[in-house]
Amino acid sequence: MMKIQKLAIPAFAGATAFAVYMALTPKPPSLPIDKFGDKFAHMLAFFTLTILARAAFPKARWQSVLERLSFLGALIEVFQAIPSLHRDCQWNDWVADTLAISVALALVWALQRFTGFKLAED
Repeated sequence: MMKIQKLAIPAFAGATAFAVYMALTPKPPSLPIDKFGDKFAHMLAFFTLTILARAAFPKARWQSVLERLSFLGALIEVFQAIPSLHRDCQWNDWVADTLAISVALALVWALQRFTGFKLAED
C-alpha cells in the first residue's frame, strides 16, 4: 500500500464523519465558509470527499465512487427530514453533492489522463 493511500484512508474516514456530523447536528458550529452559502458547503464537502476517496481507494471503479458518495448525500437529506434534528431536507442539496462528486471525478480523470498525475498507484 502506497504511503499516500495509508494517509488517505483515515483522512477519508475522518472527513466523512465530520461531514455527516455537520449535516445531522441540530445546531452545527459556524464555519468561515458559511458566508458562501449552504450549496457551497455541500459542494466543498463532497468535492473533498471524492478526492480523498480516489486517493484512499485507487482501485475502486469511478462509477462506484460516484454512486456511493451520491447515496451518502441522499441519505443525509433523508435524515435531515427527521423533525427532531431541526434541519431542512432539500433535494437540490443532493444535486449539488452529486454535481461536486462528478466534477471532482472528472478533474482527477483529466489530471491522470493528460498529465500522468496519480493520487495513488492502482
